Amino acid sequence: MRKLHLISFFMFGLLLTACAASQPDVSLETTEFDFGDVINGVIMEKDLMIRNIGTADLIVDTVTTTCGCTTAYLDLMTIPEGGIATLHIAFDSGAHGEELTGEVMRQVILISNDPKEPEATVQFVANILPPE
Repeated sequence: MRKLHLISFFMFGLLLTACAASQPDVSLETTEFDFGDVINGVIMEKDLMIRNIGTADLIVDTVTTTCGCTTAYLDLMTIPEGGIATLHIAFDSGAHGEELTGEVMRQVILISNDPKEPEATVQFVANILPPE
């Protein structure tokens, strides 16, 4: 009987270890980039690859930005183990009016079920030039 309890305890431990090891893991193609010089009024776009290098589905709950001048969406909100999704980012350099010039910094934030990085951030900069 004691042997049966030990085997059961061992099997339960293996099951817990296997469940704990199955986790999503977000991996961003880059965490920052530079649009460079942008004439005020031009809309800049960039696509980035988001990978799930974990062993469970990565579920992205929310994609948000730090400013209304930036929009972003993910083409796949549930990324399977080993899967890839595309993050589409658009920045409207003229959203704040013709007077805005100089360097600006914005962020795109992905909120997911990744236990190690529940908020993954992509940051970009742009140097806004006066309209022509």
